[in-house]
Amino acid sequence: GLAVTLLERNREPGRKIHVSGKGRCNITNDTDIDGLLRNIPGNPRFLRTAFYRFGPRETMDFFAEHGVPVKVERGGRVFPESDDADDVVRALIAFCREHHVQLRTETTVKEIVVEEGSVRGVRDAGGAVHPADTVILAVGGASYPGTGSRGDGYRMAKALGHDIVPIRPSLVPLETEERWPTEAQGLSLRNVALTAFLPEGKKVYHDLGEMLFTHFGVSGPLVLSASRHVGERPGSRLEIDLKPGLDEEALDARLLRDFTAHHRKQFQNALDDLLPKSLIPIIVALSQIPAQQPVYQITREERKRLRRLLKHLTLTVKGARPFTEAIVTAGGVNTREIDSRTMQSKRIPGLYFTGEVIDVDGYTGGFNLQIAWSTGRLAGEMVNTTEQQT
Repeated sequence: GLAVTLLERNREPGRKIHVSGKGRCNITNDTDIDGLLRNIPGNPRFLRTAFYRFGPRETMDFFAEHGVPVKVERGGRVFPESDDADDVVRALIAFCREHHVQLRTETTVKEIVVEEGSVRGVRDAGGAVHPADTVILAVGGASYPGTGSRGDGYRMAKALGHDIVPIRPSLVPLETEERWPTEAQGLSLRNVALTAFLPEGKKVYHDLGEMLFTHFGVSGPLVLSASRHVGERPGSRLEIDLKPGLDEEALDARLLRDFTAHHRKQFQNALDDLLPKSLIPIIVALSQIPAQQPVYQITREERKRLRRLLKHLTLTVKGARPFTEAIVTAGGVNTREIDSRTMQSKRIPGLYFTGEVIDVDGYTGGFNLQIAWSTGRLAGEMVNTTEQQT
């Protein structure tokens, strides 16, 4: 029932949604509130009210009711049945039009206009002022700047006295000190475990899933999530468990079976049943077992060394890739200066924050979009309630 104007920098809205989930849009994750909070390393408690008011089930129902039926895939990831992010954008635009939202594209906002301590509107790049009693800052972070998210929200919030927690790329590929990942470039590993340790040895992340070797190091879902903890800490360590379904004893038994079956082969030719082809020469080199050594000559100590390598394949983090390759931004407007029950600024009445501009961030799997839906919905509801009361 309110008069709403949506100011959009780009020629069309939703460009970041278009590229999310590799063009499929991982809308949310089919989990409960506790599951959401476990996957939000950046200030999860701040989001509790927003998640309870509009969580994954409400998100899935919303899109299904607006022409985008969804499906649940491995790890609870929720996608449109069509596997097309464009359907999500079209549904949101149609919803705006249905509720008479005035959409102004190719309009870049430069500052929020505040008079006598309260919001009075925004000023665009051309100097025009768009009057409003309420402004909801939903401009994203600094990742994927080509989609329009260029960090403007931090600048505008800081100009009004808000504290900005230093931003950094998160959910970003990692560069490694070791060069051997280049030899396995393009290899995707599934059903492996990844554990991340800080330089001082503290374990900060562990999960089972997929990862990818690249020309600069590693990427893929496991690495992106681990980057939240180690991307800015050169010297951190990543340990890959290539056989997480087998403990040390079971893996040793597996090696003995394979070596018995291939006892006359050279070591480099006896691992085809155990490892992807492009990884074999790397493991052979790292094991320090001569590639041409007959399998029947491999000693117990050498087998033990190989077993440990398969369970603890180690990489050293050199650093994170740049913001242009990050999925989300960690850091942002300090949550202490936002009312978690409404998303309204505690400093400027009438100013609301949503999504990535806030110092909140999640792992991969639909959690960051759920933050956007939940905080955006809460802000909108609270604005509506406030306007009706006044």
